[in-house]
Amino acid sequence: QVQLVESGGGLVQAGGSLRLSCAASGLAFSSFNMGWFRQAPGKEREFVVGVSRSNTLYGDSEKGRFTISRDNAKSTVYLQMNSLKPEDTAVYYCAAGFSRSLTGPPSKYDYWGQGTQVTVSS
Repeated sequence: QVQLVESGGGLVQAGGSLRLSCAASGLAFSSFNMGWFRQAPGKEREFVVGVSRSNTLYGDSEKGRFTISRDNAKSTVYLQMNSLKPEDTAVYYCAAGFSRSLTGPPSKYDYWGQGTQVTVSS
């Protein structure tokens, strides 16, 4: 049974930083593409960043502020978020999939975590 468990969300002031983690189990982690998506209230789930074995792609609003990394030995993917803005407030989801489309849409990913709330205050 595949499980993705996110952690690290919370409340932070604008300009602050958070590091999200996603621990995976039940899958050949190193073979999967891993992605982070987010969903704000009343909005669609949107792509944040994705990483494959050989490529990393970022959404436009995250470039230069967010960094994804993966530790295949720990079956964990991380999202370091710096210079956070109130508009980054959302539930952040970790996803795993085989599709060549790192950027999504969400249907391109096969497995999802339960999400972790990130709230950025102004």
